[in-house]
Formats: sequence, structure tokens, C-alpha cells
Amino acid sequence: MFKKNRKIILSAAAIVATSLFLLKPASLQAKSSDTESKLQAYLKFTRVLNLIESQYVDELNTTTLINKAIKGLLSNLDAHSTFLDEKAFKELNIQTKGEFGGLGIVVGMKKGVLTVIAPIDDTPAAKAGIKAGDIILKVNNQSTLGMTIDEAVKLMRGKPGTKIKLTIVREDKSKPIVVEITRAIIKIQSVKKKDIFLDDKKKDKVLYIHISSFDAHVVESVKKILKENPNAKGIIFDLRNNPGGLLSQATGLLDMFIDKGVLVSQKGRVKEENVVYKAHKEGTNTQIPITVLVNGGSASASEIVTGGLQDHRRAVIVGEKTFGKGSVQIVVPINKKEAIKLTVARYYLPSGRTIQNKGITPDVIVYPGKATQKKLNPLEIKENELKQHLKAELEKIDGKKEKKKEKKKEDNITKESNTTKVDKKKVITQKDLLNDAQLKEAYDILKALILSNKGK
Repeated sequence: MFKKNRKIILSAAAIVATSLFLLKPASLQAKSSDTESKLQAYLKFTRVLNLIESQYVDELNTTTLINKAIKGLLSNLDAHSTFLDEKAFKELNIQTKGEFGGLGIVVGMKKGVLTVIAPIDDTPAAKAGIKAGDIILKVNNQSTLGMTIDEAVKLMRGKPGTKIKLTIVREDKSKPIVVEITRAIIKIQSVKKKDIFLDDKKKDKVLYIHISSFDAHVVESVKKILKENPNAKGIIFDLRNNPGGLLSQATGLLDMFIDKGVLVSQKGRVKEENVVYKAHKEGTNTQIPITVLVNGGSASASEIVTGGLQDHRRAVIVGEKTFGKGSVQIVVPINKKEAIKLTVARYYLPSGRTIQNKGITPDVIVYPGKATQKKLNPLEIKENELKQHLKAELEKIDGKKEKKKEKKKEDNITKESNTTKVDKKKVITQKDLLNDAQLKEAYDILKALILSNKGK
């Protein structure tokens, strides 16, 4: 009798619950449905967890299983979200100090495979010939397929002086190549400056500023360079193989050359992550012509700078399409020893376009290599040089060699043209330009911008 009554009571309760559900406003019904869906999902996860714990071939404790579940969950969100266990969390703290034993490469996931974003200048990886766009197939004898970025980085870091082998797949190679690299303490000089003279008198010049990463000193360094070179006619910013860095330095650099409007914005689900970074008029140089060099190794902060200058029409961008990394990650501790790195927002350029997975297409596309040089046509030689040129051609026919005289002539020309002594390490010569087609194009465009500014 009790059982029968219990069934009736339960049935009645179900009818009442159903009636209440049907009588609820649509918004409350939807909320209730979401809650029910969440509950079912949690129950499913618990059932799977219990099943693995009780029947999996190897005995695993609950903590290990939960850690594996968290790691799998985050890695399936995107390439940059990840679980940081105790060891990984410690290594992250070491990395932020700016000095660590490693190779000097920045890696990312592209099309699901571990890809070199850029080798950092003057590091073991750069000296060993690692290139932007290289796919890392193996670290020592361990395959990187299915590996997270953080797992790969953990493998590549190690004690300075120890060796590591990377198996690389490169676009222009028919089969994988193995590169052996010796780990070292990575110290980065983020900003380097050289001069490019506009004529033989070496009075007018443009500044070539190579930024290898956006560390905490970039804005300070560039401001110092500009202060020391007030008469510079233009700037070439070389952001090739620059994997990014601090957002504050990217916006700070943009703010030096853009006097109004949005520099970059970030948008996420949480209101606090929606931030707009705007330009300030004070101390802005809106007149100096600028060209920017980029390639497939230019990512994140580099793309923010490039895109900002491009959208504001403040610079001409030269080179190849950039990497396409435009998301924001935060590190959230979940206890004293572990944390998660989670993507919480995406960057948007002033025009509203996103960088993520799209990159930035340069205004002028130029592929790496040597610049093409037109052969000398005797009819195009200036009158005062023609006689000397024809004399040299005559000597070739007659089989005469006057190397000493030619050398003396070159020395005289050098003395006449180089009225000021220059440090070759701090100057980019015509020969250097001809060896770098992208730089040559950026320089030629900058010269044209300088000339057009003179006409205003």
C-alpha cells in the first residue's frame, strides 16, 4: 500500500513540476533547461571518470585523472590555452625574469603543428640556421605531433651547454633535416639601430631600427635613438622575425607616431577584458616618414604595431604576410603550485579587423633574397665617366691587368666621398641593401616618401 501511494505521490510531483515548468515564463524555462543540461554534462563527466578509475588497465588516482582532463580540455579550446602543473608554473616564472637556458626560438601552433614563429637574433637557434616557418617534427627523439606549445617549450629548455636535436620540416627541402643546437642563457638586446646615408656626402640619413622583441625597454630605447638623431629624415622599423612581447610597449611605440584615434582594442566575454587603447597628441611625431619590414615571423605585438601604423596610413608596410597571433592570454593560479593559461580576449586593429589566424598583408609584398641589379649600359654612363669605362673595356680586350691602378683609383674615390669616417657595424651600405631585397624596397619607398614630403 505504501509503495503504491509513494508511486502516486511521485507521479503527482512530476505532474506538478511539469505544470510549473509549462507555466513559467520563457526566460525562466530556458534558464531551467540550461541548468538541467549542465547537470547532465557534469554527471556524464563523473560517470566517465569513475569508469576509468575503476576499470582502466593502469591504476590512476583521481588527481592524475583530473589533471589530464583539465589539460585535454584547455588544449582543445585553442593553441594558447593550457594547464600549468607545478613544474610548468615554475618555468613560466623563470621565463618572465628574462634569462633562461634555451635555444632562442618562439614557437606557435599553425594548422595544428608546432611551427617556429621566429628565431631570436644572436641566439643558438638563429646561429644554427633555424628559420621562421620551420615545422618542428621532433625534439630529440620525441614526436611533437599532438604536443602542446608548453610541453614542447619544456622539452627544448634545459641546462646551458647541453645539446638538443630538432628534426625540421622546411618548405624548400625535399626531406626533414636534423639540426643540433647547444642551449645557452638567452639574453636579448631588443633594439638595435644603424644609419643609412641618402648620399655620398653622408650628411642626410635615415634610421634603420631593428626590434627583435617587445620587451620592457623598447619605447625607452626608440625615444633615446630619436633624441640622439633629431635630423634623421625617416625611419625603417624592421619587425621581421619579431614574435611579440608586451602590449604596453606596442601601444607606446604606436603612440609616438599617431596623435589621435584608436591604437588597438581588445574584446572578450568578460566586461573587464574590453579595453580600448587610444593615442595621445603630446610628444607625437606625425611628420617623419616610416616604412616597416615584416614577414611570417612577425607576430602578436609586432602585428599590433604594423596594423596600427597601416590603418592610420602612418607607414608603408613592406615584406611578407605576418603570422596571425592576435589573442590575449591571462595566467590564473588555481592553487599555490598550479595555474591555467586561458585565452580571454582578441585584439582588434583601429579599422576593426582582427589579427587572429589572418595576419597582416603588407602594402608592398617583397620576398626575401638579393635585390635585382641592372647591368651597366655604356650608353647610359655619364660623359665624364664614359672615357674611363671604355678604357677599362679596351684593357680587357688587350688582356692587360692594372689591378694596382684600379685599387689606387678606388682609394681616391673613397677618400673623396667619405669625408666623414663611419663605423661599418653601425652603417648599412649599398652592398648591404643589394643583399636584402626587402630592406632595399623599404629604403627606396622611404626615399620616395622623403622626396614627396619636401614638395609639400
